[in-house]
Amino acid sequence: MKKHIGLSIILASTLSFGASNSDLKALKAEIEALKKEVAEMKAAKTETTSEEGDSAIQKLTKKVNEIKAHDAGDNIKWGVDLRTAMDSLNYTMADGTKKSKDSLLTTRLYLNMEFAPDDNNIFRGVLAYNKAFGADFGGNGTGAMPRGWGMDTFDWITNESLSGNGLKVKEAYWLYMGDSMGNANVPWTVSVGRRPSTDGMLVNFREGDDTYKSPLAHMINVEFDGASASANLENVVGIPGAAVKLCLGQGSTNATPMFSGATNYTDDQNSINDIRLAGLIITPYDNGQITSKIQIYRAFDLPGYSMADMMTMMGGGAAPTTMYQVGDMDGLAWSTLVNGLSDDGILADTKVFASLAMSKTHPNGTNGGMLGSLDSEIGTSYWVGAQVPLVGGKFGLEYNHGSKYWRPFTYGEDTMAGSKLAVRGDAWEAYYNYPVTKALSLEARYTMIDYDYTGSNNFFGADGMPMTIAQANGAGIGGMAIDKSSDLRISARYKF
Repeated sequence: MKKHIGLSIILASTLSFGASNSDLKALKAEIEALKKEVAEMKAAKTETTSEEGDSAIQKLTKKVNEIKAHDAGDNIKWGVDLRTAMDSLNYTMADGTKKSKDSLLTTRLYLNMEFAPDDNNIFRGVLAYNKAFGADFGGNGTGAMPRGWGMDTFDWITNESLSGNGLKVKEAYWLYMGDSMGNANVPWTVSVGRRPSTDGMLVNFREGDDTYKSPLAHMINVEFDGASASANLENVVGIPGAAVKLCLGQGSTNATPMFSGATNYTDDQNSINDIRLAGLIITPYDNGQITSKIQIYRAFDLPGYSMADMMTMMGGGAAPTTMYQVGDMDGLAWSTLVNGLSDDGILADTKVFASLAMSKTHPNGTNGGMLGSLDSEIGTSYWVGAQVPLVGGKFGLEYNHGSKYWRPFTYGEDTMAGSKLAVRGDAWEAYYNYPVTKALSLEARYTMIDYDYTGSNNFFGADGMPMTIAQANGAGIGGMAIDKSSDLRISARYKF
């Protein structure tokens, strides 16, 4: 057809420039021949389509699409999340002394990976680098060996010399997405690997992210290896977004190392047992505007320091170095997010949320119990927040409170002053995120934590024992127990 049109243009041009009659006759004959050829091709296409179900052109198109899909599947899609931050940290200890660092400069890099060989299988991973600016001298000049002594002490030639493994695997897992579970019209997924278990629901807003990952951040914000399986029940129960997910995690592995004996990787009798976790994430309702999720779990064989070792330290002795298994713990959280309070105006882009959580210990009766108690203890926490559009950016305000025995898994929370969500007391936070370009954003954030009890950021043994600030001071550990802390962060973030 393109030939036909092109020759018609040539014919018109030839006539314009006064071609001979013989030339015109030849051109007309060629055009008629091309018309006949096009008609035959159309007839062949119709015949082939009716008899074989695919024309030659359709087959060619299908083959090209297969090649494109193959090429796309052979490549990992990369994304970059780079944050440069400066934190100003201030602590007031139980004995009234103060500690601070005016400018802690850091670089955090996430290299996000995704690979989809077909419509049902996806690989996802994150490589992470998180480091303070400059060399790490550690205890240099105090008589102690510097942290990272060796090739990493001076990082002036980090990439020009032999050094340690600086790039860590934060996430690495595969995900299978099933279209339907039998004839029930229930989409389902299953996943195994180093699962995404940080940056969960509600904690993502302070980072300027509209999306969140799997767990409820009020209870779990740590990196885990494990598995999950989910089912979307919306088509069965008729409730928007109704779903359930089973999660299994392993926090440590008790195995003898290579070359430690004749039986490599068997149970290590001199170490604590495997630490495991099992839980459910239930979504009773999610219509895009209102999202409600419930998380229930039990963690098994949690570690901590013994009461005897803690008493020795408080008496002026050495700090404990050996952990013991101290018991199990249950957790429950219910978080609800309202994304938009009206159909238009500033309230349409306003987010508000509330979350309630509870923890309950089950001590095994040894080494002084859990959180310094041989009895089962219940802790509670609540967390509320709002985010509103402001001058082209987003302003957020949050508050959370925790009781005496409150104990979540929020060690991975991104606050240099410690986990605000683990506080046994009160925490306030205000932040402002401003997008400069599609890829670059700026943030100012201030977090203030006021502790009623000690042990908020410790493990699960006697080290997590709650003492009032006055009790800690009276026990002679006032210089190690935090009364108040704050973190002012200014950061720039590139994400694409």
